[in-house]
Amino acid sequence: MTDVPIRTLVVDDEQLARQRLTGFLGKVPGIEIVGQASNGMEALQLIEETSPDLVFLDVQMPGMDGFEVLKSLRSDPPHVVFATAYDEYALQAFEVEAVDY
Repeated sequence: MTDVPIRTLVVDDEQLARQRLTGFLGKVPGIEIVGQASNGMEALQLIEETSPDLVFLDVQMPGMDGFEVLKSLRSDPPHVVFATAYDEYALQAFEVEAVDY
């Protein structure tokens, strides 16, 4: 049996947040970071290009927030974990079937 890595994309407008998250994820066996995006438009493009299994998605980003990214996808969305410090979006996150918040 072959272990298939979880193809993961990290999306956050703050570079430090992306670095911290990819640093944590890099230590988790079975996680493959397939890309990073700094805004919603980059996220859409990378989701279409890389077909990740999982996306760590920031809620608040300039231009297009995380929820708008999910609404704009042309195909079925990957599993999503919203990575944010704002608790007021938790209910909305689970309404869009986020894996975690």
